[in-house]
Amino acid sequence: MSNAPDVIQVRNLTRRFGSFVAVDDVSFDVQRGEIFGYLGANGAGKSTTIRMLCGLLEPSSGSAIVAGVDVKRDPEKVKRAIGYMSQKFSLYSDLTVEENIEFFGGAYGIGGRRLRERTRQVLAAVDLEKEGRARTGDLPGGWRQRLALGCAILHEPTIVFLDEPTAGVDPLSRRTFWQLIRTMARAGTTVLVTTHYMDEAEYCDRVGLMVDGKLAALDTPHGLKDTFVPGSLVEVRGPGPEVASWLAALPGAAHVERFGAGFHVRGTGNELEPARLRDSLAEAGFPGAIVESLEPTLEDVFLEVVRAASVKNLARVEA
Repeated sequence: MSNAPDVIQVRNLTRRFGSFVAVDDVSFDVQRGEIFGYLGANGAGKSTTIRMLCGLLEPSSGSAIVAGVDVKRDPEKVKRAIGYMSQKFSLYSDLTVEENIEFFGGAYGIGGRRLRERTRQVLAAVDLEKEGRARTGDLPGGWRQRLALGCAILHEPTIVFLDEPTAGVDPLSRRTFWQLIRTMARAGTTVLVTTHYMDEAEYCDRVGLMVDGKLAALDTPHGLKDTFVPGSLVEVRGPGPEVASWLAALPGAAHVERFGAGFHVRGTGNELEPARLRDSLAEAGFPGAIVESLEPTLEDVFLEVVRAASVKNLARVEA
């Protein structure tokens, strides 16, 4: 994939709504056949970026080339070249599965034998072959999302944009949906997907982390972990919140973060070896603590990136 051409090129892309900067000077490239994850909290600027890249929203400044087309100069040509699945379910609930596909076929200029052929192929691809005559509104949420993906790829685009495609979908359906995404990418389709599910981002070839409209980090999942969560990582469960200051004072602790009912402690020293740390906690008056070594996740990375961005913003304000 490293030798594949860039099919999306974004340079200094910015979108303002009055005085509010939703997307702030963002730059990145996406290669052909890559699954590119765009990760961030709600309101971080992910959907606004996608809408600009799809030709649905004009950038305030900067540039974006998608499938060789400048989104500012010819947004309609961009729309014809890509597949787009919006965050909001956009199919017609009162139509059957096949009727929805037929409707989108007409929008893409596909009809006759070609539409019948693509309908069969799409239903097979999203595993809805037996549901063609089912009313769309009666389908489970995960199945509706698979149908929405099928409609987005009906015209065989080389680039597909998926905006929060699994939001509100049960875990099993999410896994099935990502199997479809990986199958598409292996066949050469470029996929840019936004999500706020950290575990989903692990499936991506590269991940961009958005924080307050800025692209705060970009790398492979493994590269992000090496950069932002180096050294050892342990989880401490059992003691109450008062243990946080004690953990932060450990000689080997670089950072302590609240994580669910416990704490994640990152550091480099052997003071964080689980058995040794458990004994130290007991001596300090925290008996019965559960201490386990962890492999860092993208959630750990995201928390660290957000923390670093907050520190940088605070320093800027104070300056």
